[in-house]
Amino acid sequence: MRAEFFIYLAVMFAVTYAIRVLPLALIRKKIQSRFMRSFLAYIPYTVLGAMTFPAIFYSVDNIAAAAAGTAAALILAFTGRGLLIVAASASAAVYAVMMISNYLL
Repeated sequence: MRAEFFIYLAVMFAVTYAIRVLPLALIRKKIQSRFMRSFLAYIPYTVLGAMTFPAIFYSVDNIAAAAAGTAAALILAFTGRGLLIVAASASAAVYAVMMISNYLL
């Protein structure tokens, strides 16, 4: 292996480690601000959504199928269904729209 790989690896390690250690090292006491606590509580959901949502639309070649799966998942999730039902129904909606679009074309 070339030496620059290990340089890149060391930089990546340092950045990743710093992101995790600096908040623990710099913030010792409990955060008193209600706004900041609320803001930090929603960060994991925001990051998960930002990573997942684009992947939904790039996972299939048919945008209509991806939109149908997203709509099915959102409707079922907001009505309180479980994760397995939501995922299976979204997959079934994508499959159905893909089959219909293949049949029509």
